[in-house]
Amino acid sequence: MDKIYGRKPVLDSLDTDIKIYKAYIQKQNSKLVDTIIKKLEEKNIEISFVDKRFFDKIDMNHQGVMLEVESFKYATIDDIGDARRLIILDKIEDPHNLGAIIRSAESFGFDGVIIPERRSASVTSTVYKTSAGAINNIKVIRVTNLTRTIKDLKDMGFWIYGLAGEADSDISKTDLKGKVALVIGNEGEGISRLVRENCDMLINIPMLGKVNSLNASVAAGISMYELLRQNGFN
Repeated sequence: MDKIYGRKPVLDSLDTDIKIYKAYIQKQNSKLVDTIIKKLEEKNIEISFVDKRFFDKIDMNHQGVMLEVESFKYATIDDIGDARRLIILDKIEDPHNLGAIIRSAESFGFDGVIIPERRSASVTSTVYKTSAGAINNIKVIRVTNLTRTIKDLKDMGFWIYGLAGEADSDISKTDLKGKVALVIGNEGEGISRLVRENCDMLINIPMLGKVNSLNASVAAGISMYELLRQNGFN
């Protein structure tokens, strides 16, 4: 069972087919919370109205609302046969980064986010909250082996581009049209060796300042926007 916190993530979840077991709500003067309560009542979902002490032990921005829902169901490669834009995350272990990347991927029209089973953040309540509900509208694929997955994607016609600060090719001067998967690595170590070796090309985001690295979610957002721009925002 998973837990979803925050008004916007909870409201967005109510508009999906995710199975909701129970809601916990702190009474408050909020039109958005009133809308949540109305939707819950329409769906005949049990509501427990709690006081502030219930949420005091929860260390996140809960906004006085919480859902207990079925555990997140990951997609598989077989579920993305028609995909044209994917993002692959290599050792992204911070759930805030994962949630932010999922939010950007959904916003930029990507078809899926691929993560490995090991050495990666998984979908948690923090990811639900940070994605601002976007996780309900995009496939998250969890695989056992990224290198094998990349080879499978190549067989499906994808070109694989890995972001690396030391790469010689500028992302804005690289042809990102067609079926493309972008690989984002860990902020400290970058893309792992085997994944790097299986990329078709390594590309960089040019920077002018003294800081020569970007937060993983920021780098992902910039690269996804560039891909979308090159494809005429279609």
